[in-house]
Amino acid sequence: MTQINLMALRHSAFYSPYLMTMAGGYLKRAGLEATYQVQTADMQVKDRLLNGQCHVSQSAVAAGFADLQAGEKNSIRHFAQINSRDGFFIAARNQQNLFNWQHLQGSDVLVDHFFQPLAMFKFALHKQNIEWDSLNVIDAGSVEEIDLAFRMGKGDYVHQQGPAPQQMQADGIATVVASVGEAIGPVAFSSLCATEEWLATEMATTFLRIYKESLKECQQNSPADITRQLQLHGFLTEIDSLVLSQTIRNYQALGCWQHDGSIGQQEYETLLDVFEFSRLINQRFTYDSLIKSL
Repeated sequence: MTQINLMALRHSAFYSPYLMTMAGGYLKRAGLEATYQVQTADMQVKDRLLNGQCHVSQSAVAAGFADLQAGEKNSIRHFAQINSRDGFFIAARNQQNLFNWQHLQGSDVLVDHFFQPLAMFKFALHKQNIEWDSLNVIDAGSVEEIDLAFRMGKGDYVHQQGPAPQQMQADGIATVVASVGEAIGPVAFSSLCATEEWLATEMATTFLRIYKESLKECQQNSPADITRQLQLHGFLTEIDSLVLSQTIRNYQALGCWQHDGSIGQQEYETLLDVFEFSRLINQRFTYDSLIKSL
C-alpha cells in the first residue's frame, strides 16, 4: 500500500464525497492507505501541503484570496469541487410555518463568523434585500460555542452547517427554516486542493478518478447507505444516524454534490461576487490563479 495523507479545514457531513473516498473503500482498492487529519492551530493545511506532509486537503477556493490580495505567490491549486452550494442553514427557535427572510430583521441571530460562511450569509441577505445592520448579529465564537449558546437560550435564529441545525430540530430546540445555499445558488464553495507539483503525479490522477467515483455514489446512493458506510469507518459516529441521514438527504436535495467534480467558471464568478460584496477582495482574480483543471 502507498500512503496518501489527507486533511480538512473542517470535518462535516457536508464533505461526504471526500470522506467516502476512505469510507467507501475506494482508496484501498486502488492501493492507497489514507491518513486523515483536521486542521488545528498548530497544524495548518497550507503549511502541511507546502512541506509535503499532506497530499490533498478539503478547503475552499476562497481560502487563497488572502495571499493573492497581499500580493504573495500562491502555489496551491484547487483541482476538484466538493460542494457547489453553501451548506449552511438557518434554524428558528420558535417555529414559523411560513418563514420569510425578512423575519431576521430585528432578531437576535447567532452567525458563524468563519470567513467564507460569514461572507456567504451577508450575500444571501443582500439577495433578499435585507441590510446586515438590521439584524442583531451575535458572534458566539467557535462552531461548538455557537451550538452551546443557542441551546442555552441565546438568540432567535442560528446559522450553522449541517448536521448541527438538523440535530437542533431532532432535539426539539429549533426548526430548520431556510438554506443559504438555496438563496445564493451555484457557487464555488468547498474544494479539494494540493500543490501544483503533486498534481503532476500519477497519485494525483488516481486520486481524482477515485474522488469522482465517490462523488457519484453520494449523488446516487441513499442517505441511509452513505450514513452507514461513514459511521462504520468511524466518521461522524457522534451524530445520530437518523439525523446524519437527514442532513445528507438535505444536501442531495439542495444539489451540493450535483456536479462532475470540476470547479465551473460561472461558479467561480459568483464566488468573486460574494467576496467583492463583503469587500474582502478589491479585484477579480483570474480563475487559473487559484484553480487547476485536470
